[in-house]
Amino acid sequence: MENTNTNYKKKLGLFVFIGLLFFFGIIFLIGRQQNLFSSEIKLTTTFKNASGLKVGNAVRFSGINIGTVKEIEIINDSTVKVDMSIKDDTKKFIKTNSKASISSEGVIGDKILVISQGSSNLKSVKDGQKIGSFEPVEFSDVLASVKVTAENAELITDELATLLIEINEGEGTLGRLINDESMANNLDATMENLRKSSKGLNENMEAAKHNFLLRGYFKKKEKAKEKAAKEAQKLAEKEAEEKKSKSK
Repeated sequence: MENTNTNYKKKLGLFVFIGLLFFFGIIFLIGRQQNLFSSEIKLTTTFKNASGLKVGNAVRFSGINIGTVKEIEIINDSTVKVDMSIKDDTKKFIKTNSKASISSEGVIGDKILVISQGSSNLKSVKDGQKIGSFEPVEFSDVLASVKVTAENAELITDELATLLIEINEGEGTLGRLINDESMANNLDATMENLRKSSKGLNENMEAAKHNFLLRGYFKKKEKAKEKAAKEAQKLAEKEAEEKKSKSK
């Protein structure tokens, strides 16, 4: 009987000991999550819309948890104040022009408060300081934008389909041009006439160069062209000599 009581007490003591370890472990994890065992400072920011942010959500900087959201307060109909506590040893990385934004852990995860990196040449934040913010993008706004884009794409697709049908049926100028053989032949004839006219113009210009009355004019133009080319060559040679003398 005495041995039974002794075993019972040992088992009870072991169970209580394990329970206490589990209890202190939970307290340690919660305290570590809420920064209860480390020195911390308070920062404040404001949003027009808190976008589902809750007290206790994580505060991150460069992808690392550095604090938690401590308080969310509605100041007026267009301003929501958010207070956060961050580890004191991380404040040196947060600059006065750093800004807070509301993000999510994954697509449907909890909301988190993200602090951006500021300019390295500016001062670090102090306890109780207010920092700027980026307004969160609402999922409903994204859906509305996608809907408008899809509707526009559908409208453009319908118009293109209608245009292609009209072209295939020979409607409109482009449709007649593609489907009407006579119009295509007329277009070919027009292009051939333009080619012949251009050829005839070149022949006339060549004949004009040999004409007694116009020969002097064309020779004068050629001499002026040759003179300009020679002057440009002399200028280039002069610049090359100047660069060569400077390099020496």
